[in-house]
Amino acid sequence: MHLHRSPEQIAADRARYDEHQRRGLEQAPRALPDRSPVPAADPDPALILAQEDIPGGWYRTLRLKVGQSLRISGGSVSVAAWAADDPSERMNLPDTIKVQWTTELSRGRVILSDMGRAMLALTEDSSGAHDVLTGGSTAADVATGARNCRDNMVLAAAKLGLGRRDLPAVLTLFAPVRVDEAGRPGWRGALLSGHDWVEMRAEMDLLLALSNTRHPLDPATGPEPAASLTLLAARPVPPDDPCRTASAEAVRAFENNARKAGGL
Repeated sequence: MHLHRSPEQIAADRARYDEHQRRGLEQAPRALPDRSPVPAADPDPALILAQEDIPGGWYRTLRLKVGQSLRISGGSVSVAAWAADDPSERMNLPDTIKVQWTTELSRGRVILSDMGRAMLALTEDSSGAHDVLTGGSTAADVATGARNCRDNMVLAAAKLGLGRRDLPAVLTLFAPVRVDEAGRPGWRGALLSGHDWVEMRAEMDLLLALSNTRHPLDPATGPEPAASLTLLAARPVPPDDPCRTASAEAVRAFENNARKAGGL
């Protein structure tokens, strides 16, 4: 059925959207935390649970327990996430964008699931240059025989007992994609320092798939540099943690986590 909306209905819908956006922005913090310094300071050795690299073109799967953090540096790392106890709940970037009124994920933001729960909190981030819009590379984006993000994610999902249908849209770290006034995504390499890093804290038990493959908009050529992973033990979370207090929507996401943990 094709619905025709009058100009008045379109204007009313736009007004409702603008009002929701105004309320969301008013309840957001006046300023998110500053960018994390570069280069990153070495983590406390007592917190390090594991360390490894992802060679350029390859992938890894991980299990994160709630409270643990994953530090990532180097490469161009695409991330997919699922709830460990029920992988039908998965990362949802459209909701992540809508709830926080921005496509620019940075320190103090959260990544949401398709059930409205907080999956990952960006507790450290040096660049704010991550892509939530265009996804990773496919076979059509790379040279013949080269590895690509889509195929890596299919292999990673299989190792986690999941299939192609379970794959969400991926977040790509250290991919400075910005949209111009004409709505065209482009690469803004100046947003990266060459020493960038993030730390993401698990807000529930998670399954992660990570692919270190060059972003399709990256003009660089040659092999992708290796990415470094450091798994860190859980640490106490202060009550004023910006990831948990950034907006009314973020607060509700963590309330949803608490309800689920309480069996509600």
